[in-house]
Amino acid sequence: MRRLASVQLGSPQHRNGEQTPTAAGEPGHREEAQTSRLWHVTLSVAGAEVPLADVRRSLEQLAHDHPFLLTSRYANDHAEIRYWEEARDLHDAAAVALRLWGEHRATAKLPPWEIVGLEVIGRETYHQRVAEGYGPPPAVPVGVHPF
Repeated sequence: MRRLASVQLGSPQHRNGEQTPTAAGEPGHREEAQTSRLWHVTLSVAGAEVPLADVRRSLEQLAHDHPFLLTSRYANDHAEIRYWEEARDLHDAAAVALRLWGEHRATAKLPPWEIVGLEVIGRETYHQRVAEGYGPPPAVPVGVHPF
């Protein structure tokens, strides 16, 4: 599981260089066994038109660099990336998703688009929506495809 450096539960308190134990709920308490969950993420980006071949190539490179990407759909002025993220809570999953495009812009040669949409839902909600006929069906085929 990826950990976010910016999202911490707090650091242990110290006294004379020794760790001071704290009770649950007090500042400095850290759960030893944090459970993670699966979150379905849909990240939408848009901006000025870019040749389709360039968009496809950059999304394929992003998928190669980060195989957790499930599927990408694209046009010359927008794209949608869908994937599963393992995270402690929605805040962690959303934080990773919001950094994805900017952090990989140079390495994957992504277009200089901005994030225009983000949806993060729990696994149960995702499957419930699909079963009820709402929301996107499971991403098949996996990969990078035009809209």
